Amino acid sequence: MHIRLLIKSLILNSVLIHAVQSAESGGMPQLNPEFWISQIFWLIISFGSLLIVLSKIILPKISSNLESRKSQIIDNIETAEKQREQAEKKINEFEKIILESKIKAKTLINESRQKIIENINKKKGILESQINDEIEIAEKEISDLKKKAPEKINIIAIETSADLLKEVIGVEVNKSSVSAIVEDLSKKNKEKYYGV
Repeated sequence: MHIRLLIKSLILNSVLIHAVQSAESGGMPQLNPEFWISQIFWLIISFGSLLIVLSKIILPKISSNLESRKSQIIDNIETAEKQREQAEKKINEFEKIILESKIKAKTLINESRQKIIENINKKKGILESQINDEIEIAEKEISDLKKKAPEKINIIAIETSADLLKEVIGVEVNKSSVSAIVEDLSKKNKEKYYGV
């Protein structure tokens, strides 16, 4: 590249020399052909030294800076890509954990609900059984009271009637006759009062 630049500058100089020779001489000393060799010499020296400074010092620094920036950018892109992949993996892991937690929570809730329902049904069954037992006992007691009630009522009626008659008449009455009357009335009214 540098050699091409040098060749192009020499060709340009030779073209300019030829153009100047064909022009009128005089005027500017740069256009005087006797100074051209020294001008070409100093042109080659100055452009050569500039070319050497550019090619050996400045351009290598610029290219090394460009290369280091390029490698740093590539490293940053690779690091960013790795971090993006890691972030996606973490997001997928978290989503999986959340989904598993939701499923586990639903399972626990359903199991707890089922246990509570079973417990309620069990206690309900026990309570119904106890209530049925109490109802049976109460019905039996009521039935026994119904059966014994006429007999007890008769006894109370006999004693009360005997006591009343004794108070009213002043003479003690035979309880067997009072008992016969009460039992006779009781038999007549048994269906009316006891439904038997």
